[in-house]
Amino acid sequence: MRLPRLPRIGWKTCAVTGTALLIGNAALIWGSHLWVKRSAAGRCHSRAADVPAMPAALVLGCSPRVANGTINLFFTTRIQAAAELFHVGKVQSLIVSGDNSTHDYDEPTEMKRALTAAGVPENRIYCDYAGFRTLDSVIRADAIFGQKRLVIVSQRFHNERAIFLAQKHGIDAVALNANDVSHKAAPITYLREYLARVQAVLDVTLLQTKPKFYGPPVIVQGQ
Repeated sequence: MRLPRLPRIGWKTCAVTGTALLIGNAALIWGSHLWVKRSAAGRCHSRAADVPAMPAALVLGCSPRVANGTINLFFTTRIQAAAELFHVGKVQSLIVSGDNSTHDYDEPTEMKRALTAAGVPENRIYCDYAGFRTLDSVIRADAIFGQKRLVIVSQRFHNERAIFLAQKHGIDAVALNANDVSHKAAPITYLREYLARVQAVLDVTLLQTKPKFYGPPVIVQGQ
C-alpha cells in the first residue's frame, strides 16, 4: 500500500513559525519579569531601618560555597542582612529555609550556624529543611510556621519574586535587600532569574503548584 505523500514545508514557513515562537517566548519572559517586578514595587528595602517591624523574617537559602569551593557571596550578604534585621529589633525570630534533600547538603543548618556566629540567639532561629524552591519556602512560612506577615531576606532580584509568590498566596510580605553580587561574578544566576520568573507566574496561574512537603505546625516566638 502506498502511503500518502506528506506536503513539503518550505523554508519560509519554517522561518515564520520559528519567528513566531521566538516572539511568543520573548513576550512570556518579558511579561513575567514585569509582572513580578511591579508586584514588589515599594516593598523591597535597602536599609534595615526602613523595614516595618514584623514578628519574623524568612531568610531564603543558598549554599555557603559555590561549586569550585570559594565563598558564596550571595550567602554571606544574606546572613549579614538577616543578622542586622534582628539586631535592630525589626523582627524577633528568623526562619532559615533551604534545601536539605540529601544527608551531606544542608542549607538551613549552615545558615543557622552563620547567624549564631553573627550573634543571633540560637533559640530565635527556626530551620525549614524543605525549602527546595522559593515557592516552597514562602508557602511553608505560612502553612508550617504560621507567618501571615513577614520580612523576606535575600538579594533584590530574588526578593521581588518571593514577594510576588507571597502575594499570590495571601501573605503580606516586605523585603530587606542583601547587598547584590556583581553580574560579572554570577552571570548565570542573573540570567536564570528571567526563567525563574516565568516559572513563578506559571506556578500561581496554570499549574497551581504546591510545596513538595508540608508537615506539623511550628510555633515561632514573636507570633
